[in-house]
Amino acid sequence: MADIWMPQAIKVDLGDHAPCDPGFPPKAIAHITADIKATAAQPKDLVPFANLQGFFSGGGKGIAPHILWNPFTGTFAQFFPATSRSKSLKDTQGGTRTNRAGKVVLQIEALFFPFCRVNGNVFATLADTPCKGWSELNGFVRSWGVPDAWPMGHPHGFTSNRSEHIWETKGGWYAHAHVPENDHVDPGSWPEFVATEPFPGAAFFHTGQKSPVIAAMHRRLVAEGCNRYQASDVLDVWEPDDAKSYAAWQQKLGFSGHDADGIPGESSWEQLQVPHLV
Repeated sequence: MADIWMPQAIKVDLGDHAPCDPGFPPKAIAHITADIKATAAQPKDLVPFANLQGFFSGGGKGIAPHILWNPFTGTFAQFFPATSRSKSLKDTQGGTRTNRAGKVVLQIEALFFPFCRVNGNVFATLADTPCKGWSELNGFVRSWGVPDAWPMGHPHGFTSNRSEHIWETKGGWYAHAHVPENDHVDPGSWPEFVATEPFPGAAFFHTGQKSPVIAAMHRRLVAEGCNRYQASDVLDVWEPDDAKSYAAWQQKLGFSGHDADGIPGESSWEQLQVPHLV
């Protein structure tokens, strides 16, 4: 079972949960906050993350997304569980249920506006930013069955392209500019999907198993602060310390008991984002 709260996110539960419609395929919606207008000639400083978090948990509750993401720091705040609808899309009476039309409809607001200035540097598009945390965010969305696909095309520029038929029949990522009944044209750009190693199955992980996949997993566990290895451990062979380190990762994600036994499961593996081996 996937986590309803992203483990890396600050949990700011707004309540007012309401179900999505599982009769439609799972989706994720890409937004930018676009809270300030700037130009190449007149860039402006990025608004602090805390300001937007406070807005969505206060006066902006009525348009809050699931997740606010800072692509400069990799910080997240989550306002609704994945199983609830959020409220960032316009939903007119009598049409498609834009905020609900999917097993999940995960809405992501990137803290960004074109020509924002951060630490003296100016960023024209979201894709130009460091996109810190994108790997974890992409993994969380994947864990809910949202495919790495843009049914109406990867966003490149602030133009709209809307089809209610595609929206209701195709799972994947949608720009705000793709959603029926809406008139926004964001996000303008979005990072490419993260290529990761597919889950090899729990049976793959047994004592003595030798594989470059295990070495790649080892490096990711160390990077995530779940290092329970000894200096003498062999990098690419599954050993008891791999299980200890992986159990630390499962516990970090909030798993416990049998679900944190150190044997990788599909959900925790997808969120670990082990780089794909060419």
